[in-house]
Order: sequence, then structure tokens, then C-alpha cells
Amino acid sequence: MLDRTIGHYRILEKLGGGGMGVVYKAKDTKLGRFVALKFLPEELAKDHEALERLKREARAASALNHPNICTIYDIDEHEGQPFIAMELLEGETLKQRLAVAAGLPRQPECGGIKPPLRTDELLDLAIQIADALDTAHSKGIVHRDIKPANIFVTTRGQAKVLDFGLAKLAREKRGLGTRGWGLGKETLQAMPTASLEPEQLTSPGEVMGTVAYMSPEQARGEELDARTDLFSFGAVLYEMATGRQPFAGNTSAMIFTAILTQAPTSPLRLNPECPAELERITNKALEKDRDLRYHNAADIRTDLKRLKRDTDSGRSAGVSPAVGAVYDRRGEPALAERHYSAGWRAAVIAGAGLALLAALLVGLNVGGWRDRVLGRASALRIESLAVLPLENLMGDPAQEYFVDGMTEALIADLGQIEALRVISRTSVMQYKGVKKPLPQIARELNVDAVIEGSVLRSGDRVRITAQLIQAVTDKHLWAKSYERDLRDVLALQSEVAGAIANEVKVKLTPQEQARLVRGRSVNPEAYRLYLQGRYYFSKRTLPAFDKSIQLFQQVLEKDPDSALAYAGLAESYGILPFYGGASAKESFPKAKAAALKALELDGSLAEAHAALGFVLLYWDWDWSAAESELKRAIELNPSYVVGHHWYAEYLSAMGRHDRAIAEVKRAQELDPLSPLMLVIGGEVCIFARRYDEDIEQCRKALELDSNYALAHAYLGGAYLGKGMYKEAITEYENYARLSNRTLGLAFAYAAAGRRAEAVQILDRAREQLKPGEIPLWSVACLYIGLGENQRALNWLEKAYEERDPNMIFLKVESFLDPLRSDPRFQNLLRRMNFPP
Repeated sequence: MLDRTIGHYRILEKLGGGGMGVVYKAKDTKLGRFVALKFLPEELAKDHEALERLKREARAASALNHPNICTIYDIDEHEGQPFIAMELLEGETLKQRLAVAAGLPRQPECGGIKPPLRTDELLDLAIQIADALDTAHSKGIVHRDIKPANIFVTTRGQAKVLDFGLAKLAREKRGLGTRGWGLGKETLQAMPTASLEPEQLTSPGEVMGTVAYMSPEQARGEELDARTDLFSFGAVLYEMATGRQPFAGNTSAMIFTAILTQAPTSPLRLNPECPAELERITNKALEKDRDLRYHNAADIRTDLKRLKRDTDSGRSAGVSPAVGAVYDRRGEPALAERHYSAGWRAAVIAGAGLALLAALLVGLNVGGWRDRVLGRASALRIESLAVLPLENLMGDPAQEYFVDGMTEALIADLGQIEALRVISRTSVMQYKGVKKPLPQIARELNVDAVIEGSVLRSGDRVRITAQLIQAVTDKHLWAKSYERDLRDVLALQSEVAGAIANEVKVKLTPQEQARLVRGRSVNPEAYRLYLQGRYYFSKRTLPAFDKSIQLFQQVLEKDPDSALAYAGLAESYGILPFYGGASAKESFPKAKAAALKALELDGSLAEAHAALGFVLLYWDWDWSAAESELKRAIELNPSYVVGHHWYAEYLSAMGRHDRAIAEVKRAQELDPLSPLMLVIGGEVCIFARRYDEDIEQCRKALELDSNYALAHAYLGGAYLGKGMYKEAITEYENYARLSNRTLGLAFAYAAAGRRAEAVQILDRAREQLKPGEIPLWSVACLYIGLGENQRALNWLEKAYEERDPNMIFLKVESFLDPLRSDPRFQNLLRRMNFPP
């Protein structure tokens, strides 16, 4: 094809190709200009009707004479093969631009990729793209495939939208019409300086490109209008601002589920430099209900231009279109730099005089001004709070489970708000029945405010009274009562949480607002049983877990569509093996089935995502899927301690120690009075070989509870790592006394050279325990201490076959270090598919 002349076009070089054809650089010999020739697949030439549609689309697209739309010059055929002549550009696609940026250093403080585009560059390109969409839509042309690969950025920084009018045909040719999406590959528009590669459109089981930018109505196969392009444009804006796609997954089904049911992570969380107004614009474009979305591209363009004006004039934040207030990047009121003309000077001087007077009034506290001003300012800075145990006004101790359940539900609802740090149930329940000054409680929990309240249930009516109290001053800021029928208790809980969020002045994202509006009615008796189940689950003992499972099953008998009950079952079954209540083979499949059913009923339940991630981690050893589910749980409820705890264990098992320690610290901030969270902090420090930090964590746990068995175990492990055998034996003796588990002590004896005592403990354990009760992992570690490495490997093989949950730490467990060079051990690592 090279050096050939086709009509009045001379082919110069091939630029790229794919499933939708091949692109060449050519010279128009008539007009003396360079063009791009796109030869379309041969099957189009065989379908006369399809070719006619293509010509009609090309004619319509060629009428879009706009500086930000790649111009189509001509459509013709050569030897029966259709081709399109179009504008030739120099630069790179936005997809390539973002891919280059994705390789930049990560930002530990926000956990995301460094923002690929500066705000000024992003806004310049976004305004141009919006202008192109507005022009096309005004001509009745809908692109249907807006994505970074179809947006070109020239060497001069000009945006060009590619392939207008062709996306519709591409889908029709694959037999799905305008209502669906097709199989195959498409060619990216190619320019001389751009490296080209085909992009997969839709292929089951692979990460999708185009699918990730579809609108919900496109994913559902509904009729489309211009608003589908606006959703896709919102997805592109999101990626330009954060370096991530808003909806991702390993399969098309996962991506579709995300598009239809899930809210993307706040751009501000991924990129703290993102203006709050840009997040608002992006969220409105990504509204799943197209009636609530932007209705035309002109409106997006206007908002983007306003934001650009504000940033160019020195303001680093967006302006609220409703009231004209300036907000900083957290969405809070911010001071704006203003430039005044000479005509304003008198007003400024007068204003300064008033400001001085106000300062004197406040300083002297005339009329209580200082107290009122400072009180209001403090209220506006509430960023953390604790919901203290609600009071039981029913006079019946048997109803404590109901009141505690209301407390936990309120904590869970408030925990969904990313701008708030909400203390977990475990820590706040320690204040039940305790009479302490509120400022002292606030200091112990490190919060800005507390919620006190009460619950009264009479028949099928429930009343919750809540009051917000400033921590430092013990000042009551707000109080209100709410009453509903028990069938509407979920809406009642959400209403109270929403009112509290409003009073503490936190900025809610649209997704958080949507999650705080729950309208599903419940079966009163089923919900009563559910609260009982949560009550027993929180006790964290083997008999209590068995009881919680029974109660959750009773809930489902009365309300088969209770996602909450399925989530409770998933959590209970998942933890059961760690308390000796069932084997992993018995319990984990049940946990997984329950979690999947919960998510089928309600994809927004953080508990269900976390439970599924837990099973994927400890049972399936599906590392990437486990991380995805655990991160999703944290996105849905940033204050969910269990999610942070399990994600920290995942990170630790993968050898990502710094991230694991940071995740544990977040869990400890949310659950400051929990010895378990301190011990988990010690655990990840041991795996990171930071023994002194583990010792510090475990000692703090023992200050909270001197009989906390796990603290003694991990303290003993740290002493072993430091070669302090006497101290290690003492701690493992304490652990054995409190837990009746002796193999840790045997290992300590073996490491200290007291072989006979170690063997004696092992023999006794093997006599007393049934075959299915023997802790395979612990026996393997003990044989390492005894210097019998091959026997240790035999027991690790058994642990692998039985899918012992401890096997996830094969990569990082320090006790296993003597085995790491052994080929059998290396083979085990390979079979578990640990990432590098």
C-alpha cells in the first residue's frame, strides 16, 4: 500500500491499525496537504446498507466545522474498500497523555496516582471538549464513545474529538444496534508523533477500556440521547483529575455493576489539589439518573469556564453557583483573593473601621459576642465525633440489644461520610453506664464532638432523641427527636444521621447524600431479630457467634431479602474458623455465598464487601479481587474499622509493610480503646521486622487489658525476633495460660534450645487434639524451631491442602525464614500466586 496513489491521495506511511481498519499518512495531491486515510474493514464494503449508513454519518460529521473536532474531508472507495480522509494532527491521544502521567511517583498522603494534569491544563482541554460536544449535539449528532482514546491533544495543546458519527455504525455492524455494545477491536486515531495500539472494546474476562466510560443507560441497552456523551465526558474529567477511571473492574460484569450501582471515590480524596467545584461538576456529569445529570454540554462548558476564571484570578477553589461563596479544596469556606479598583477604597476603609469595632466587641466579650462567635466557629470545625451509647428509656434491660443496635446503626450511617472520623462501636461501648465528664471522654477518644441520646420503643413506634455536644466546652449545639414506625426504622436512622451531618457542617458528596436516603421498609420482627444477631456478634465469643448465626438465619426466614442479615451471616461465618468454631472448609464457602447474596440485594453495604474481601483473601487467595473488595468497603464507609483492619492484613501479607502500618494506624484512630487494633498493629510490625514497634503496640494493648491473650503472643514473637528468649518464654507462658494454646510456648522453648520441653508439648497436643483440630501452621513453625525443616515443609504442604488461613502470610512470616531458599518452599510460593 505504501508509495501508491489512490485517487488524488499518495500513501506515505502506515500509522497504525486494528479491528476497525488501518490508518495511513497520505498527501492530497490536489490541495497539497497531508491527511490521514482510514481504510475500513472489508466487511463494510460487502454490506451496501451499512456502507450507505457510513456515508450518511460521515456527511453529517463533516458538517461539524469546529476547531476542536477532527475534520472529515472525504469518503471514498478503493478496489471495493471504503476509506475516510480526515485531518492529520500531530500530538498524542489523551489516553496516551494520561498513561505517561500514570508512571509518576505516588502520593502516600492520598494513596492515589499523582494528578496527571495540572488544573489549568485540565480546564483548558475540558472547555474545548465541552464546546465540541455542544456543537455536535446542536447538529443532532451523538458520539456514543467519548473516552480518552477518542480525544487528541495536539502539540499546541488543542483538544480534538475524534471519530464523530462513526461510533454508532461500529456498534450496529456488530449486531447490537444503537442500544448495545459490540465485540472486537477499534483503531485509535493515529498521528505521526503518536504510538498506536488497538484498544479492546468488550471482551469477557479482560479489563475493559470503552466499557468503563459507558453511561448507565448505555450499559442497560436503552435508547440514547446526548446525555450519554455527558456521562462519558464526566468519566473522562474524573480520570483527568485523578489519574484513575471512576468505574473499574477485572471483567465487564464488574464494570457494569460499578457503573449501575456504585459511586466513584471522591476526586478530592485521590487528589487533594482538585478544586471542590471541579468535583461538583464531575459528580453532576456522572449522575446515574440522566434526568439529574447535566442536560446539555453548554451548561458544563459554562461551569468549567467559571471555574477557570476563578482559578486564573488567583482563587484556588470553586465558587458555589447558588450563593457565590468560595470553597477550598475540602469544600469548606475559604478566603478569596480580590483585586479592588480605586473606586472601592473608601468602602474598604469604612469596612476596616467596622472590622476594628467588631474586634473590640469580641475581644471585650461585650454582650457575650466572643462566646457566640467562638462557639459557632468551633462548631463549624467538627471533623470527628463519637456516638455514645444511647440510653434505654424503656425501663426493660431485655431491650438493651435494641438500643445498642440503634447506636451501632447510627455509627454506621455517619461512618459513610468521608469528611467525618467516627469512632467505632467497640470503643464507644466502653462508656456504657460510665459517668464521666464529656470533655474527658472526648479527650480519651480524641474527637471534636459527641452525640448523646436515647431510644424509646412503644409497640411498633420508635423514637430517637439525639443531641450534639461540643467536646471542649461541653456546650449543647443542637438537639432533636425523631419518631417513625418500626417498619421505617432504616429511614429513621438515616434521617438522624443526615441531620447530624448538617449540624456539624460537613460537605456531603452526592453519593453520600444518596446513601443517607434509605427508604426500604423492614419486617419489624425480622429487624428485631437482626439487632439481636448484631448484639451477640459484637460479643466476639464462640457461643455468641453460634447464636448470631442462628438469629440471622431466623431473620431470613421472615425477610428473605434482608441484605443486612446476609451480611451478618457472612461476617459470622468468616470469623468462625479463627475462634475454633468450624474448619475453614466448612465455614468460608458459607461466608462467601452469604456475602455475594448480600451484595446482590444491596451493593452499597460496606460490611458485605469487607466480608467478601476477607474470604477472597483467606480462602480463595485471590489477591487482586480481595484488595478490590476491601478498598470498596472502605470507600463506602471510611470509618469502618473492620475494613481497615482486614485491608491492613492484606497489605501485610503482600509485603507492603509501610501501607499496612498506615492502614492499622487509621483503624486505631477510629477504635482508640481497642486492644485488638493495637495487637494488629503489633502483628504487621512483626511481619515488617520492626520488633521494637511491635513491643510498644502490645504493651499499650496490655495497659488496656492485662489479660488480653493475643498481646502476650505477639509480644513473645517480637522478643523471639530480637533473640530475647527468656522474655519470649514468659510471654508465651502467659499466652498459654490465658488461651489454653501451647504450641507458641513450644516454639519459644525450641528457639531457646530447650528441645525436650518443646517436643513434650507437641506430643501432648497431638494426643489431645483430633486430626482436624491440629493447627497445621503452628506445627510447621514448631518443627522449624526444632531444626527439622523437611518435616516443617511437610506440614506446610498439609496447611496448603487444607487452605489454612495462616498461609496468606507465607511470604512474610519471620519464623519461616530458614525455609526460604528451599525449592519446596519456593514452589509453595509459586502455587499461591503471590504478586512480586
